[in-house]
Amino acid sequence: MELFNYFRSSASYRVRIALALKGLHYDYRAVQLTKNEQMGESYAAVSASRLVPLLRDGEQVLTQSLAIIEYLDETHPQPPLLPADPVGRARVRALALDIACEIHPLNNLRVLRYLVHSLKVGEEDKDRWYRHWVETGLETVERQLAAAPARHCHGDAPTLADCVLVPQIFNAQRFDCRTGHVPNVMRVFEACMRLPAFEQTRPEACPDAF
Repeated sequence: MELFNYFRSSASYRVRIALALKGLHYDYRAVQLTKNEQMGESYAAVSASRLVPLLRDGEQVLTQSLAIIEYLDETHPQPPLLPADPVGRARVRALALDIACEIHPLNNLRVLRYLVHSLKVGEEDKDRWYRHWVETGLETVERQLAAAPARHCHGDAPTLADCVLVPQIFNAQRFDCRTGHVPNVMRVFEACMRLPAFEQTRPEACPDAF
């Protein structure tokens, strides 16, 4: 397997975590988003969306982090990243989507670049935008976790939701977002970071980190 990704991409980090939890080996292919390598002809030949992450498994090319993680869970079932029961699976997916669809799209690199370059938003206002959507979005996740507290997002083992939560907290910390108002979120984050799969795949540990 080959994973095309960028060390600071939270979507890429999600997949790195899942691969590590599954104990799967892969070749790390760095795509430098800050240098627009994703727009180059060589990567465009691989990725129609020109986004990361992208997983190449033999002849199969897979995109979108949540779809990749579910593919890994179906093809390598142990340890499972989704609960066995339908209600549990729905809850885990909802938690993951609360982050991947409600928080992340508003603060990814493409959006921040558009705010600054096209709309001429200043750096201070851009960061305020970022912090607003992350902090308010995490409040939703906090309420979900508080309703059914556990070691991880759902139960005592990491799931798809944890793979999505941890990278978002890394980004929140990088942009000095408040996290004191989401104690359950941070408790789960800290529990995850005690596991090698989360710690060893963090952005600073990646070969393209700088």
